[in-house]
Amino acid sequence: MAVWCHFPPPTSTRAWAWNAWPALIQHMVQLSGKAYGREESIDIALRVVADHIRAIAFSIADGQLPSNTGAGYVIRRILRRAVRYGYQTLELNEPFLCQLAPVLIAQMGMAYGELITQEALIVKVIREEEISFFRTLEQGIKRMDLLMESSKNAGTMHLEGASVFELYDTYGFPLDLIELMARENGFSVDEAGFHAELSQQKERSRAATGITADDWQSVHDEVPTAFVGYDSLHSTAKVIRYRKVSQKNRAFYQIVLDITPFYAESGGQVGDTGWLVDASGHKTRIFDVKKENNLIVHLCETLPEALEDAMTAQVDAQRRNNIRKNHSATHLLHHALRQVLGTHVEQKGSLVSPDYLRFDFSHFAKVSDDEMQRITDLVEQQIAANIALKEHRDTPLAEAQAMGAMALFGEKYGETVRVIEFGASLELCGGTHVHNTGEIGLIKIQSEAAVAAGIRRIEMITGRAAEQFYKEETAILGNIRAQFKNPKDILKSIQDLVDQNQSLHKEMESLVQERNKSLKKDLKSKLETIDGMQVLCVQLTLDSHSVKDILFQLKGEIQPFVGIIGNVEGEKCGLSVMIDESLIDSKGWNATQWIREVAPLIQGGGGGQPFFATAGGKNPSGLQEALHTLKQKL
Repeated sequence: MAVWCHFPPPTSTRAWAWNAWPALIQHMVQLSGKAYGREESIDIALRVVADHIRAIAFSIADGQLPSNTGAGYVIRRILRRAVRYGYQTLELNEPFLCQLAPVLIAQMGMAYGELITQEALIVKVIREEEISFFRTLEQGIKRMDLLMESSKNAGTMHLEGASVFELYDTYGFPLDLIELMARENGFSVDEAGFHAELSQQKERSRAATGITADDWQSVHDEVPTAFVGYDSLHSTAKVIRYRKVSQKNRAFYQIVLDITPFYAESGGQVGDTGWLVDASGHKTRIFDVKKENNLIVHLCETLPEALEDAMTAQVDAQRRNNIRKNHSATHLLHHALRQVLGTHVEQKGSLVSPDYLRFDFSHFAKVSDDEMQRITDLVEQQIAANIALKEHRDTPLAEAQAMGAMALFGEKYGETVRVIEFGASLELCGGTHVHNTGEIGLIKIQSEAAVAAGIRRIEMITGRAAEQFYKEETAILGNIRAQFKNPKDILKSIQDLVDQNQSLHKEMESLVQERNKSLKKDLKSKLETIDGMQVLCVQLTLDSHSVKDILFQLKGEIQPFVGIIGNVEGEKCGLSVMIDESLIDSKGWNATQWIREVAPLIQGGGGGQPFFATAGGKNPSGLQEALHTLKQKL
């Protein structure tokens, strides 16, 4: 038994954390079989893992999940660093941090209750992260070892930027981990070369889009664009500036207005579309609106005819209305998810379009059917209650937080914010919304699935899209009922039909087996003896599955056996070749090579293994020539 308890506590660790230290080290010693206090590298690894599991567990309990951006990326890096020490130094080849988390929670849960309430989430998220990184780690470490060995053989202890970038780009190995491993082995890293390669990749990505923009052309004096889209879908506007943009084989224009009702794509909500209408009634179509360097940029295929004149900026009202419904629905959905699944649920991304909404959220497991029904019921209840929108514009951020408004983690907010309130749902949001939840109408959650470790995605439709969905489903159900002569219990009728079909299928399989037995007996009488081999070469009107079954049975009963069968099945045909393994060894025959040679004769293709290969085609008239060609090979 390893003596693990005689080690000094790290001086930087707080007193409360020290309480969990011995149990964490003891668990890792037992798990890895590595003793503490005998080898410095192992001691360091054990301390790193014990330190890092605390940071990871407490962060997840506080609602911060590993991700590729912001604070979530820091957590992911800490977790991966711990995994790397466990994998490389402690020789742990399977997830171990998720096993260590309950040990920490048992020690610290009484003092920090969030650890206990969030234990399932903590363990699940850590395990998924570990499984994901173990795959990356194994490939990356092997590649890193080869890179260091190659550099050493070349007489240098310096890793070139191009090679480091390949590790990063191709194998997903983080730069900080590369640098850490390099330092531990006495190597330096060409950071400048790495960042040069990274910049070149970004340039290639930008070049791939093929976007070029002309200089801005001024029309009127520069003023900040005033957005009036919360209160109106149209306004009188003047063009401040414009420019032409080319993207591959397409050209369009970007226009900046002094006043606009158009919402620019942001916060997951897509940009508005609509028109610029001049005094003569000529319409210029706006096909998208985006934010670029704090400008609201309107995209159009052509420029307005009278650029200097005032015109009417008009948003597509029906499209905006559908977007508003979907955006407000995301708030109600978010609130319902937190009520049903727990307060660990946080928005991790969204797409609000006129056709549907997509909502990504933090959660550690698939949402069950029962949970999904409860979530749906809560959203529908909020819609039925026709809750009025309470909008708080230009609210100081501290005041909004005091109200309990939810903010997106990692999102940057100014000194003042906009708060959207629907009953108990309060969120910081710059998007457009319905005036009352009843405007949303029907809803339908269409899917729920995982998109990343600890991240789930729900897709939902509302309003007219949901109405159309239910109309189509009702029509389908009506047709099904009519097919079954409108029974009282349609589900029972369907189940009876399924059961009957399964029974008939079993009967058919039994009959086919009996037929194949009889056919096999008949085929045995057609065997030819060629050079000591038992050969069957025939054409049959039979399905390919039965042909395969018969050939394998004959191969098991007759040695050495060569079977060549051409079969016709409706308008299609097939070829099958079976060669005894002893003939493959002694004569060098290969069924796959044979079948590929003759497959063109039936206008098809095929493949398989040296002892059995098949081909399918659409020219039955070529079967006889194919059979003759194959038989000539014997």
